[in-house]
This record gives sequence, structure tokens and C-alpha cells, in this order.
Amino acid sequence: MSIMADEAVKATNEQGGQNLHIGIDVGSTTVKLAILDDAHNVRYSIYQRHHADVRATIVEVLEKAAEEFGDEVMTIAITGSGGLLLAQWLGIEFVQEVIASKTAVETFIPKTDVAIELGGEDAKIIYFDQGIEQRMNGTCAGGTGAFIDQMAALLDTDAGGLNELAKSHTTIYPIASRCGVFAKTDVQPLLNEGARKEDIAASIFQSVVTQTISGLACGRPIRGYVAFLGGPLQYLPELRKRFYETLELDDEHIIVPENAHLFVASGCAIAGSESDGARPEKLDGVVERLKGLGDIQGSEVVRLAPLFADEDEYAEFKRRHDTEVVRRGDLASYEGTAYLGIDAGSTTFKAALIAEDGALLWSHYASNKGDVLGCAKSALAAMYQALPVDDKGHALVHIGHATVTGYGEALLLEALRVDSGEIETVAHLRGAQEMLPGVEFILDIGGQDMKCLRVKDGVIDHIMLNEACSSGCGSFIESFASGLDLDVSEFAQTAIRAKAPVDLGSRCTVFMNSRVKQAQKEGATVGDIAAGLAISVIKNALFKVIKIRDPHDVGTKVIVQGGTFLNDAVLRAFEQLAEVNAVRPDIAGNMGAYGAALLARDRYHQEVHRTAFNAGDTGEIAPAVASTLLSLEAIEALAPTHRTVRCKGCSNACLLTVNDFGKDEKTGKHRRFITGNRCEKGESFGKGSDTADVPNLFEYKTHRLFDYEPLAPENAPRGSVGIPRALNMYENYPFWFTFFTQLGWRVVLSDPSTKKTYEAGIESMPSESVCYPAKLSHGHIMNLLDKHPDFIWFPCSKWERQEDEGAGNHFNCPIVASYAEALRLNIDELRTSDVQFLNPWLPYDRKDLLKKRLYDDLVKAHPDLMGAGVPAPTRAEVDAAVEAAWAEDEAFKRDMRTKGEQTLAWMEQTGTHGIVLAGRPYHNDPEINHAIPELLTSFGLAVLTEDSIAHLGTLERPIRLVDQWMYHTRLYAAAKVATGRKDLDLIQLNSFGCGLDALTTDQVQEILERAGKVYTVLKIDEVSNLGAARIRVRSLLAALKDQADEEAEKQAEVAGCPVASLDVDKVVADMEARIEASDGSVEGRIAAELAEQSAVSHAAEGSAAAADARVQVAAEHVSNAPATFTQKATPEVQERFRQREGASTEFPRAVYTEKMKEEGYTILCPQMAPIHFDLLIDIFKRNGYNLELLPSVDHGAVDAGLKYVNNDICYPSILVTGQIMEAVMSGRYDTDKLAVIITQTGGGCRATNYISLIRKALAAVGLPHVPVIALSFKDLGEDNPGFKITPQMLMQAVYALQYGDLLMMTLYRTRPYEVEPGSANRLFDHWMEVCKGQLRRGLKGAEFKKTVRQIVEDFDTLPLQGEGTKPRVGVVGEILVKFHPTANNQIVDVIEREGCEAVVPGLIEFFLFGIAGGIFQRQLGKTKKSEVGSKIALKAIAKLREPVRKALEASNRFEPPTDIYELAEYASEILSLCNSMGEGWLLTAEMVELIKTGAPNVVCTQPFACLPNHVVGKAVIKELRRRYPESNIVAVDYDPGASEVNQLNRIKLMISVAKANLADKEREARVLRARANHTEDPALGAQAKAAAGCGCGCAAIEEDFHTEDEVRTERA
Repeated sequence: MSIMADEAVKATNEQGGQNLHIGIDVGSTTVKLAILDDAHNVRYSIYQRHHADVRATIVEVLEKAAEEFGDEVMTIAITGSGGLLLAQWLGIEFVQEVIASKTAVETFIPKTDVAIELGGEDAKIIYFDQGIEQRMNGTCAGGTGAFIDQMAALLDTDAGGLNELAKSHTTIYPIASRCGVFAKTDVQPLLNEGARKEDIAASIFQSVVTQTISGLACGRPIRGYVAFLGGPLQYLPELRKRFYETLELDDEHIIVPENAHLFVASGCAIAGSESDGARPEKLDGVVERLKGLGDIQGSEVVRLAPLFADEDEYAEFKRRHDTEVVRRGDLASYEGTAYLGIDAGSTTFKAALIAEDGALLWSHYASNKGDVLGCAKSALAAMYQALPVDDKGHALVHIGHATVTGYGEALLLEALRVDSGEIETVAHLRGAQEMLPGVEFILDIGGQDMKCLRVKDGVIDHIMLNEACSSGCGSFIESFASGLDLDVSEFAQTAIRAKAPVDLGSRCTVFMNSRVKQAQKEGATVGDIAAGLAISVIKNALFKVIKIRDPHDVGTKVIVQGGTFLNDAVLRAFEQLAEVNAVRPDIAGNMGAYGAALLARDRYHQEVHRTAFNAGDTGEIAPAVASTLLSLEAIEALAPTHRTVRCKGCSNACLLTVNDFGKDEKTGKHRRFITGNRCEKGESFGKGSDTADVPNLFEYKTHRLFDYEPLAPENAPRGSVGIPRALNMYENYPFWFTFFTQLGWRVVLSDPSTKKTYEAGIESMPSESVCYPAKLSHGHIMNLLDKHPDFIWFPCSKWERQEDEGAGNHFNCPIVASYAEALRLNIDELRTSDVQFLNPWLPYDRKDLLKKRLYDDLVKAHPDLMGAGVPAPTRAEVDAAVEAAWAEDEAFKRDMRTKGEQTLAWMEQTGTHGIVLAGRPYHNDPEINHAIPELLTSFGLAVLTEDSIAHLGTLERPIRLVDQWMYHTRLYAAAKVATGRKDLDLIQLNSFGCGLDALTTDQVQEILERAGKVYTVLKIDEVSNLGAARIRVRSLLAALKDQADEEAEKQAEVAGCPVASLDVDKVVADMEARIEASDGSVEGRIAAELAEQSAVSHAAEGSAAAADARVQVAAEHVSNAPATFTQKATPEVQERFRQREGASTEFPRAVYTEKMKEEGYTILCPQMAPIHFDLLIDIFKRNGYNLELLPSVDHGAVDAGLKYVNNDICYPSILVTGQIMEAVMSGRYDTDKLAVIITQTGGGCRATNYISLIRKALAAVGLPHVPVIALSFKDLGEDNPGFKITPQMLMQAVYALQYGDLLMMTLYRTRPYEVEPGSANRLFDHWMEVCKGQLRRGLKGAEFKKTVRQIVEDFDTLPLQGEGTKPRVGVVGEILVKFHPTANNQIVDVIEREGCEAVVPGLIEFFLFGIAGGIFQRQLGKTKKSEVGSKIALKAIAKLREPVRKALEASNRFEPPTDIYELAEYASEILSLCNSMGEGWLLTAEMVELIKTGAPNVVCTQPFACLPNHVVGKAVIKELRRRYPESNIVAVDYDPGASEVNQLNRIKLMISVAKANLADKEREARVLRARANHTEDPALGAQAKAAAGCGCGCAAIEEDFHTEDEVRTERA
């Protein structure tokens, strides 16, 4: 925090003769130093910001301390995120920062139950109430000090100023703090729309609180005495106040210690002095060593080539771009009409005034400092004052027309009476065309927006915008520059001259942030970081937003715009990566305003012609066309007022900010601008329009889903059942409501979602990166507990009902399928409440089996819930209820489909354009969709849901993806329907963190774009700002208008649908233009009338013929919807709704043939588990396949992966695709004789789509003919006749996997204790070669048996020392991340380096887990035959494993692996064995096994946002801790951009706890041994105890042990 730059305190009560201990805390933004004496008094302290120059700051801090204490001997220890490398370099003690924090708390404030500590980029929560449990932020620095700094900069203040502002707040706005980028996306529009800074400041603090609790508590409540530590909490009382209110703390339970900002440094000094490695030395010596380090740098961060090879290259670059200037005019000498363009951007304000000939007369560019209107007022005042006047003071220049664009458009249109507004994309295109006629490609990077326009024949052909994320935009660079104490131009200059730019990746800003901090700690220069940032911004634009594959895709006529490109380093990076010489206008930052000015000129002339034409008709003189822009006097007098009110337009109850600009002189009415409303209803204060006549199927669906009338309590003999309004209940509620009502239960539905719903469940969320719909479900359960039904029903379902028989499967996504397990395991209130929570796994897709399961799992399993005084339902009654519910579910789906058809017919009748707002069923929740449907209807667009029209589309198969999720199959079919209509387009809703949508978004985009449609995706989350959504929708409309204009030109008179020449401007501008002129009011009611599907006649105006037509339309469509959801509409009906030819969705698949095998095609195989895959490869070679195993992944492969796959895909997908594409593009292989092979599990996880990702990447580089072979035991619809796995190959593979597991286990068990370094590795290498040789020849059972015995004997006799004395640390998780050393950042090496032993469960168990599905999932419909098959297979493999089991049982060192049935038993105590997606229940079982077998310390590895692991990994940790208090588990997310140091810190933290636990056990064992010694001679023992002086010191040990016990008991 910049609140306290340098604080140096020297204690006045100096006490001589005491030992001194120094602790240095090197944080991400500050350095803290504390010198303590033996009594733990702080004798000296410093707190100083380091502005990224960590080393120089530490030298400075230590020199200051050395002035006072230089010649005194003291123990020295260092901690903090930046201290690790320094500790290694200087050879001084490193203390893990959470251990330092824990030590300080136990020393200074021992009654603490929970400590919350916020640092610059780290956030921690430590629980002390039941042993020590520590949490630390993982992949995200949202909600920390650096985040607060970023937010303060937005409000043009610092953190202290933010605190002052927050004191006088009146309103809290919802702001996302998961990352600074999302928060900016919330804060900036609030600023632009005039919200009070005081309210925004308090809202920012509230978002920090929310982030800390949801991101770190992860399911564990914060109760008891709470201590607040760290700089931000020390210096920002208003932030603490938000914590107090949220946690409902009273004064007694709040602990704010003195010197809270020095706590970690003080704890470091104490812990360091007590450690074994502490050695006292003089401070002067450390300072000298530090200075002597020179320019030593760390090595985690990869370096890139410099931007310019030499000064000459830079000079040539400057010469070329210096010629790219916009034509200028002289305002002082100009007379006549001028045209004003304003671009009110998210972070800057731009204006341009042009002459009649387009010459630029005046321009303005400034940061808006969060005050758009104030900035606009001062800019326009300056412009008015610059206008020339004649001798009499009369203006020589008058403004003909003014046009505004950008975020602040709506505000300035109202406040300044600007003549017209325009969408940013159109303004930028207009400016670019003036600057570079024939432009093909425009890239604009602004403060928070990234826009990319492809232009074809002068019209926008394709628009790409950054999603709800501004990573890599201008404000991001600005924040970094200010963090380094530089302005942007200095920042750019240092980048240009950097010698070794840092590679920062192209992903989320937060990941980049961590990488930057890491580079700083490794000694990278500011220039290296600045250059790396410039490159990353462009990588982000090219790979993430534009998703470019071939640099030449951008064309040759390229223009770059936006203030970000004024930075030469960014421009150079673009030219290098895109391989093109771009044009950068000298007013790059002002091109939006310049384009708006040109549009203003065009509009002025149109208006002049129009008035002249109209006047010509009447013979009158045309009136002069004048701008409505406020005069200088009016602008200076403008004094708007603000107030906040709640909108009552709908149940959203949006918080509105009403800006009042006073009375309009002409109309006498108040001019108001209202923001905060998600739709237009809130504008009913003045100028709203009634859009009820436009069909909104989201609204219809909500009513159709949830408007059932439950039984009255007196009519419900069985009591009540609670159902949460969450996840799959948005699909299945009609079924469950009918089922329970039929049997006599009163159904209690949770209330509609609000932000409060989210906040109610925040303490129980086990994963911070799960999607928002899942997070909301916690709040719905809390809401139901308040309503107190007899029980809550939230069943799990692996499969949804299959709607499309052409799809390969019909899974639910892993979250929808199983998230109820996470709720059951993490909501503490469910454990204490008498309301039972039932979440049985049900075969929801199979009616007959569902009847049986419901009878068994509900009626028989819970007789106590069947109602008082009434007999339990019979099997027949349950069957009848299922039949009725199934029929109602059919009726619901039929009604939706009928409604979809009617809406399409209505659109044709009325000439209205429609949007399919496609997502998941739960996107119907207004809290999740943020009223985007209402936003669309406010533009006059009909809104349809994907399930209302999917039955009208039949996909040509195979599509590219493995089509196996039911909701997504529906999505693709809806996209297919949109491609066949002129009046329909599709916008996809995508929840942040939805792993499956990384696949579906690309597939939907391909379907639409192949048919010439524009693809738009809206990424949604907690963030409720609709600014970005509005831009996207308007951009889509602009693109549609361009397409319509183009078609109208080609075809002067289009027959058929009237919408082919849709005037979108008219649609947007005039809401009433939606209705056919002949009978507007009557036709406007058609939608409402059809919604009711009743024969009741509404009061109507117009002819009887129109009424007859209405009835005919309704009747015609009622019968069209298929009778059952498994059917598509008939070909005739599909044809009836088709208006244009779409394009085929088929994706041709290259097949691997027998001829290819004979010709020796090279088959590339990606590396996934080095030990095991190295052994398997020879089996394929022996059988005639020319298989080549790719080397372990390098950094280039990660980059290649990011280039070819969606940026939101999981890490394993990136690694696998990257390895393959790097090899394919290397030039080492003949691509005409090449194939690729990849293992595929075939489950409900997105890893099933490796094949589709690889095919997409190959097609992108023009190699669709390369076959991709899926090696899978499941039917994925693949056919490769040239590749067959024989039984003999399978047998050999089982041998190979056993060798792999055995060698891995023996190596990891012995290497930490080897007497001779390297001996274990040498033995391992020897046996690897032996095993590979055997597999190459073909292995027989006898040889395998003998080899196994020899391996175990050799490792058994390897000389070791201290065996078993180190903590054992287990590694579990997602299969690739668990085994691949690059994916897990060499986790085994890390564990061993930290003085521990790594335990990694084998790979064979994963295959056994897959085989066992037939046994453990009978209740979901697995047949008896599959169960028998599974048992036979498991028995056969167990027989093959017998030699390994026997050899390990005979060993002194090794234990045989646990039987798969026993593992299943372990898991079944925690969750259902129906959890089979990803690693499923096996992951939970392995954690239990590790805990039970002496490795209670576990690292649970997963890719960032891995869907199954949210449930079977992160969600079970709390329950495991409850059952096994000794368990010590940390979940670590891995991602290409994740900081290794953060991962390392969290693993080190877990290990430090492991070591402390081990020390406790050893001490306990010593006490027990001492007691046992005395027990042998009771008399002697009694005497010795009385004397407390038996030579062995047991009394002292026992006393020590008791003391610790007492402290724990007291705390508990």
C-alpha cells in the first residue's frame, strides 16, 4: 500500500544483553523488516514499497538496519513471495510465509481462531480452532492489495484516498473481484454512468471481502476470534469494516493487533531463530553478500528475442511510421461548418473537429479519470474557446453536427444534447477507410476493449471483440507502468531497448501478473518486462480474440488504432507476430473520434438534403440545419445531480443511478440519464418504450417452468419437499414437481436467484473457479433450509434424456451431473439441520429403471420421510407418478417447441428479426443471464431459446466434435436452424469457467460462419455490467445491416421474406417499426396471445381477416411440434421454416487405412506419462506400427497449443495439441505420410475431445488429410481399419503398465534416502532398459514374474539411510497433470527437494477404475452382462498382477497396491461410485488410501477449472479433514500462465505443516516410550515421577506435550 512509504521505528525501551533476530518479508509490492529480541519486542522495523526493484529495495532496507545494528550478531531469516530465490542465493534461512504468520499469531495473539491476511498479491486465511489449517490464494490475485491499488487508480486516487471515499458511502454496487480485469469491467461503466465515487470505493472493498471469503474459505466458515493482518487491513479501516459487517463480528471477536503489517516479518524472525538451520551472523556480512550478487537472474521465466535487433532497425521503423499522418487544417484560419466527433472510451476521452474537406482542425485526448461528463465538459469548453471569431466576437465556425461513440455515448447524448450516436465499430471503420482506402483489417486496442474488424468490399465482414475480459488492453499496460513508477511513454522506451523480453504468455491478466512478479524476483529488468508485456498484448489479441492461425489471414492492408498502439513496442510486436507492415495513424488513439466526426459530416449532409427535399415539396425555403449540442454557456452551467433508486419494473429490482441534468428549455421536462438497469424498463422514469409485444421466450420459459401451483399444506398428506431453483432443475423441474405432487407432497421451490443468493452460500463453496450457476446453488440450498421443508431433493444424473439419436451420447456436464455431492459435503448447515438432503444418483434418461430406482432410493431408503399417518407409496403408485411426470415433461418440451415455431411464424408475419439466445437451461436464470434477453427485446428483437427451435434442425454428421453432451447437441441444432433463416441469428451465452464451452463455442462458430452467419458470444459471470453486451449486440446488428445492404444491392428486388432487406437502424431507432403497418396494434399482441395458447380473444383493433389469420397461425403450429422430445420435426416442417440455404455441418474425417500401415506412415504419439509411455511404445513398433513418441513438452509446445485451441480449454488439451502441432509444423516429417494417435477415455469430461481439437488444428494449417486415431475402449464413432489392438498387444500393455507402476513406486520410495546420490536413478535406468528390451521382443509370463522379483530385490537392497523419517507426500489428480512432469512443474522433484518422499498412485488403477464402472453403476442402467464382463476383466488383470503383489508382500520396503474393490469402499464412504467423469471416485479413493497408509499429506493436482475435480477433488477435502483430522491436503491448479512460485509456495506450506505434524508425532512417540520405560518398574516409575528427574527427561517431555495439548483444548 502506498499509505506508508517508509516507516522506520526504533524501540525506546532498548534492553541490553538479549539476542536479536531479524525477519525480512519480501512481498509482491513491499519489503518489511523487523528486528526482535528474545522477549519478542520489536526493536526496529521498516515498511517500504519496492516498485518491482526488489533487490535494490532490500539492499536499501538492510543498509538502514545495518546503520543501527550492523555489527551485532543475529539470526537472519527471510520470507514472502519474493524471498525464496534470495534466500537460496544468500544462503540464509527461508521461512514459508504462512508459517511465519502462524508463528506470529501464536506468539502475539494466541486466542485467535481465524487470521485473515491480505498482502500485495497474496491472500491467506489461517484457521487455529481445530489444529492448524491454512489457505492461500492460488491462480488469482484478485481481492488483494495490488487489486485495491488498481481500483484506486481507476478512481484517480490511492488506497488511502479510497478509504476516505468509502467513509461516506450510501450504496453498495455488486463488483466482481475474482480478478482486477472483471472488477474494472464493473467499475468503469459505473464511473462512466455517473455513480458516486464514495459508493464505488465502498463497493470495491466489499468485493475484496467477498473474494477473500469465497476464494479462500472454500467451504469452511469463519467463526470465533478473527485477527486482521497485512498492510491493506492495517491501513484501511473501511475495508476492515466491510469484513466486520459481512462476517457479523462483534467488537469482542475482532482482533486488530498493533504492527499488523509487520506480523509476517516478526513471525519470520521468531520461526527463523527456532529452526535447525538458523546460524547467527552479522548484518553487515549479509549486505555485502547481497551487493555481490551482481546481475544474477532466475530461470523460471522464458526469454524472447529483442523487439529490435539494433538502433538502425528501430530508426527504419520510425521513418516508415512517421509518414502515416492524418491531413491537418488550421482552425484559427478556418471559416464555415465544422463537424465534431466524440469517443467517450472506457478509460480515455477523445474528440476531433474536422473541416468540410475532412481535414483535422482540432483534437483532444485525455484520461477520463473516471469522470466522463467532467472530462467532456472541459474538452468542449476548450474547443469552443479555440473557435475563431471575427472582430465583433461572432463565431466564424459553427458546429453542423456532432456524433458520439464509445462507452459514454448514452450519457453524453442526454447530458450534452449531442446530435447522434454510433456504435464504436462503425466509427472506427469510417476513420480507417478515410486513412487507408481499401482497408482489409482493423485492429483497435483501447483501454478495456479490443476490436478486430475484417472488411470485405468496404463493409464489415466479421467482428471480433474481447470477451468479458480486458486482459492485455491499454488500461492493463497503464496499471503495470504505474506499478513500476513509470508513465506509459517511458515504459515503451524501456521496452524498445530491452535485450531479453520476458515471455508472459497470452492468457488472463492475473496469470500474467504473477509471471511479471516472478520475473521481477528473478532479476529481470523493467525493460524486459515492458517488452514482454507488449508481446503478450499482441499474442492475446491474435491468439485469444482473433484466434488467428496463419499470420497472413490479416491481409495486406492493415490499420491499427487505439491509444495502445501509440506504444512503439506494441506496434512492433504486432508487425512481427502478424508478419505484416501495418499503418498506424499519428492519431491512432483518436481514430474513433475522427471516424465519428466523418460520420457527423455525412449525417449533416443527409439532413441538409432531406430538409431541402421536404421544403422543395412545399415550396418553402429549407430551414438551416443546426446542431443541438449545448453551447459553451450551457455546458459551463451544467450541474447534474445523482440519486439511486430501486427499479420496480421486474423482479430483478436493479439499483438505478438517476443523473438529472436539469430542465430542458424547449420541452420543460427534466433531462435524465438512468443507468444500472439491465433492460430498458428502468427508463420508465422518462422515456421507456413498451417492448411487451416482442416475444421473449426466456420470460415465457420461466413461467412455463416454475408457475406450477403446489398443493396446499392441508392437501399434502406426506409433508413437503424442497427443490432448489438451480442447475438441471431449469430442465427437470416439471418432472419432479409432477412426481412429488402426484404422490402427495407439497413442493417448496427456492426463491428466484439474486446477488444475495450467491452471498448466502459463499462460505460453503469448495472451489473458487467453478461456474457461477454452481456457486448460486449453495445459496438456493440455504434458502430452502430457511423454508424448512421435510427434506431437500436434488438428485444427481449422469445422463440427460437423449433428444437427438444421431449424437454419440447424452451426458450432463460433470457439474450438472454431480454438483449436489459438493453441496452435501460442504454446507455445514445440512449436517446440523433436521432437514435431510437427498441426492441419489438416478437413471433419469430411462423411464422403467427410473421407476425402480425411485422406489428403492426414496420410498424404501427413507420410510421416515413418507408422511405421518399415511402408508408409504406402493410401487404401483411410484410407477404411476413417474408416468405422469414423464408426460408433463413431454408437455413442457412440446410447449417450448410449439412456442418456438409460433415465434418464427410471427417474425415472418411482422418482419421482425429474432435472436436465438443459446446456452444451457440454467441460463434462463435472470441472475445468471443478467437480463440480456430484455436487452435484446429493447432493440426490438424477438428472443428465442435453443430448446424452442432445436427440433427444426438436423445436423449432417459427423460434426467435428465428439457430440456427447445433451444440452450441447441442442445448441448445435439451434445453430443449424439459424443458418437456414434470414431473419434469425444466434448469440451464445457462455459462463466463465465453463470448460465444455471451450469446445462448444468453436463448434457453434464453425456451424454459423460456414453458412455466412455472424457469430457472437457473451461471456457472463457474477459481473452484471451490460456495456460489453450492448457493444456486441449493436455490432451484430451493424454487421446484419451491412449484410442486408449488400444483399439488397445484389438483388434489387428480393422475393420471399421481407426481412432480407431489414433496416436494422430503423429497428433500433424505432421500437414501433417492428409491427406490420397494415394492422400494427393487433399484430403486436400476437406473441402474448400465442403465449397463452388459448382461444380466449384479446381486446383487439383491426379487421376480422387479421383475427382469422391469427387463429389460423396458432392452429397451424400447435400440431407441428413432435409428440415426444426424442423426435425431430418432420422434413416438411423443417423445410417450411427454412428461408435460405445453410451449409453442411459435416466435418470429413481422414481414416487410417491398412495401406497406410503397410506404407509405414509415421504415427505421432504425444507424451502423457513419461515412464509408462516409454515402455508402451515398443509394443506398437513390434506390431508393425511406426509409432514415434514425442519428447516431453517444452515451452514451444505450450505456445503452439495456445495458438491452435480455444484459450479456455484445459491445460492437458493445450499440451497434447501443442506437442502434436509443434512436431507436425517442424518440417521433420512428410505430412503426406503422417498420422496422429491419441488415447481417449470416452467419459463426460472434455478430455474426450482431444481428437476433435487435433483435427481442428490440422485443418487450420491445411492438413485435414492427416488421420487422427483415437485409442479408446469406448465407441466414439471412430473408424480406422488400419489400426487394430489385438489381445496379444493388450496383454503386453498390461505388463508394460505394471512395470511402469512398479519402477515408479520403487524409485520414489528409495531416492529420498539413498546413501550414494544418484544410485536410485541408475538402478531405475538399468531396469527401464531391461524392461523395454523385453517388450521389444515380446514378453512371456515367466520372464515377467522373474523380472518383477529381481526389481523388488534390487531396490530392497539399495543402501539407504534415515528411511521413513521424512514426511510422505502423495500426488493425485487429473491423469495427465498427475504424471506429466512438465504439466505439474516437476512436482516430484519439488517434494524431494523439500526433504520429503513423494508417493504417486499407479496408472493401472485408472484403467481398473474405468473397467469397474460396469459393477458400481448398475443403478444407472449398466446391464448384468456388463457387470459380469467387468468382474471377469478385473479378475484377469488381478491374476496378471499377482507376481507384483507377491514380490511386494515379500519386500521389507514396499507395500502392494490396494485392491480396486477396497479403493471403491474407501470412496463410497464419502461419495457415490456413480461419480465416474474424469478421474471420478478414484481420485477420492486415492486420497483416502494415502491418508490410511501413512501419507496424509496430499497435493491434489488439476488443470485450472477442471470440471470433475470441482466435485471429486476440491469438494471432498473438507469431509476428508473432518474424518481424518491428520489429513493435510492442498489443491493446486495448473495452467500455462500460472505462477510456479505461487504453486511452490502453496506446496511448501503444505509440506511445512507435514513436517510440523511429523515432529508432533515423534514427540508423542518419545513421551509414550518414556512412559513405557517407567511402567516396567511401577515403584521406580512413581518415585521418578514424584522427583520429576528421571535421567531420560521424560517428565520434561511430557510437560511440554501437555502444555501444547492444553493450548489446543483451550482454543477449541
